[in-house]
Amino acid sequence: MAVDRYEATDIEILEGLEAVRRRPGMYIGSTDQRGLHHLVFEVVDNSVDEALAGACDKIEVTIHPDNTVTVVDNGRGIPVETHPQMNKSALEVVHTVLHAGAKFGGGGYKVASGLHGVGVSAVNALSEWLEVEVRRNGKVYQQRYERGVPTTSVQVIGKAKDTGTKTTFLPDREIVRTLNYNFNSLTQRFREMAFLTRGLKITLKDERGDREHSFYFEGGIQSFVRYLNRNRKVLHTEPIYTERTVDSAIIEMAIQYTDGYAESVYAFANNINTVDGGTHLTGFRSALTRTINDYARRNNILKDTDPGFTGEDVREGLTAVISVKLKDPQFESQTKAKLGNAEVKGLVESVVSERLSTLLEEEPRTAKAIIEKCLTAARARAAARKARDLVIRRSALESATLPGKLADCSERDPKKSELYIVEGDSAGGSAKQGRDRRFQAILPLRGKILNVEKAGLNKILSNKEIQALVTALGTGISDQFDIKNLRYHRIIIMTDADVDGSHIRTLLLTFFFRHMEPLIANGHLYIAQPPLYRIEAKSKHTYVYTEEEREGLLKKWGSQKATVQRYKGLGEMNPDQLWETTMDPEGRTILQVTIEDAAKADRTFNMLMGAEVPPRKRFIQTHAKQVRHLDV
Repeated sequence: MAVDRYEATDIEILEGLEAVRRRPGMYIGSTDQRGLHHLVFEVVDNSVDEALAGACDKIEVTIHPDNTVTVVDNGRGIPVETHPQMNKSALEVVHTVLHAGAKFGGGGYKVASGLHGVGVSAVNALSEWLEVEVRRNGKVYQQRYERGVPTTSVQVIGKAKDTGTKTTFLPDREIVRTLNYNFNSLTQRFREMAFLTRGLKITLKDERGDREHSFYFEGGIQSFVRYLNRNRKVLHTEPIYTERTVDSAIIEMAIQYTDGYAESVYAFANNINTVDGGTHLTGFRSALTRTINDYARRNNILKDTDPGFTGEDVREGLTAVISVKLKDPQFESQTKAKLGNAEVKGLVESVVSERLSTLLEEEPRTAKAIIEKCLTAARARAAARKARDLVIRRSALESATLPGKLADCSERDPKKSELYIVEGDSAGGSAKQGRDRRFQAILPLRGKILNVEKAGLNKILSNKEIQALVTALGTGISDQFDIKNLRYHRIIIMTDADVDGSHIRTLLLTFFFRHMEPLIANGHLYIAQPPLYRIEAKSKHTYVYTEEEREGLLKKWGSQKATVQRYKGLGEMNPDQLWETTMDPEGRTILQVTIEDAAKADRTFNMLMGAEVPPRKRFIQTHAKQVRHLDV
């Protein structure tokens, strides 16, 4: 076999910002809507860094009808003077040179979220054009770039009475696949930024639809915890809060217990949501478990012979926000999903332990509520262990046949296998007959599964439908969950397109989110999209999925006499139709379930499925008029 020549001349060097344009995913994560939003966040992060430095208290973000975005702050303004090494304006250096910024030497910022120094330069490289205006030294300076290349010099265009920076950019449609900004997603992120930066006002304006939101929270992360718990019953009125500066690191904690079962803990480093945790989260959890156990033993609530509370016990029903601001944070990647600074674990552990110990001693009512919650969780955990062992034993006994209602596939490679979860025997019968038995398994569920938002793990594990689901998937549940044992890499929820079907789908999504969340995080969970109508005219037929599609098709076919069949349930479709429309990989549409925002998902499930009725009533009253087609 001939081998291609490989010489020194084959080594390609990407100069300047060309590397960003060639490999955009390395800098903004992806080129879809998430990457589009990341461009906005990178520019706003620079303004937030000014706020962290105490130099800015207002940021305004505007989405214009032409899909350009403008970010304005009242910070110090990017320096415009000549950079001594580069022999050009510092403003141009910041926008055209990777890893150029005031965040490395420590002179410009004590803490900053834009650690890598690629933020605004990457945005510049990935924009069709970008214009920046700086108000500084009593003047307004301006420079324009196109795809990262300056098209003008830094020019003085007017006088300024204040200071700050204004950046306007248009993402490059050759690289970013969509310019469809999601107002709600941006709103959520800016609300989060305002919570984490006390005293900062962030305004988002959307000129495409004349919408505007402003966020300002004097209470900081205490307000954040209250916001997260606004639909929950809390066990103590005020969040437990502390803020300490240790070795130049600013450590903040706000926690509050609820009567629920879910743990809602969010960790941030320099205002970045570290979704994969890191040393700050490890330190917090360690301190929480140890401090509560120490208090319980000192006060003879736990005897010497009693086992201690586990981390799971002390975090049941807990809502917490942990925020650290560091001079030199070490993230594991440009997307900053996990904090790696080893020293932070001990710092956070010390601060949290000291504050919590004081609180438990000085506020006995709060201490009693927390300890009783932990005791209840521990008892439920013991009962759940027995139930889980029963499920595991049953799984082992049934491993040859699995649950009796499961129609398994012959394929044994999980990557090639998929499981359809369907409601009822009728739909299950059609699905079993219509499937491809080689790689498609069918699990019918009878009725509605348990609402896990209102139940402890022991009760959850005693539910027969959940037992069947856990056994079929093979992963275990909650703290025993192991994704390596997953038997199917595509799990598809297939329910009727009516109210009951929607309810069952929500119950299943709640279960997966609370107790098998890695399934969602790793992209294994999907929702099937069965058609609503079959329309036939003369010798042709087609399927449509919305009322609008039906009306449009009937108008298009015009004078032809059409027969319209409405599918109220999957059981009304014969096996061939179900395969053709919903199960055939060549023609079906399935929606992948993702967790774009864990905090938002957490609040939504709690509001829809939790014990508190008023928030759910407000939601229904607010959105009732938006319902167009209700199948009852």
